[in-house]
Amino acid sequence: VHLVESGGGLVQPGGSLRLSCAASGFTFSSYVMSWYRQAPGKEREWVATITSAGGSTNYVNSVKGRFTISRNNDKNTVYLQMNSLKPEDTAVYYCHATRLVWHYWGQGTQVTVSS
Repeated sequence: VHLVESGGGLVQPGGSLRLSCAASGFTFSSYVMSWYRQAPGKEREWVATITSAGGSTNYVNSVKGRFTISRNNDKNTVYLQMNSLKPEDTAVYYCHATRLVWHYWGQGTQVTVSS
């Protein structure tokens, strides 16, 4: 099983980034996918979730209206479009897959929002 995040980097406040998470080794279309993040010195925080077929999404209040989670089950990839980025969005962003008792994590990608 592999979850490989990409798309992180350094961006100025107000800017945008699109994170991707490419999955392999499991039946991606059967799994609920989520993004989490962990800022320095803080606990890992849930950011957004999308159901297996992509019909429903949920977000932590702090990113509602700015971030959009989506998925392409043909490409086994989940995305996080991040707009109007703020310094407090700085963190390592992790991809997470879950179904019943199984769950998997990616290695993370760094997002830094700074001028």
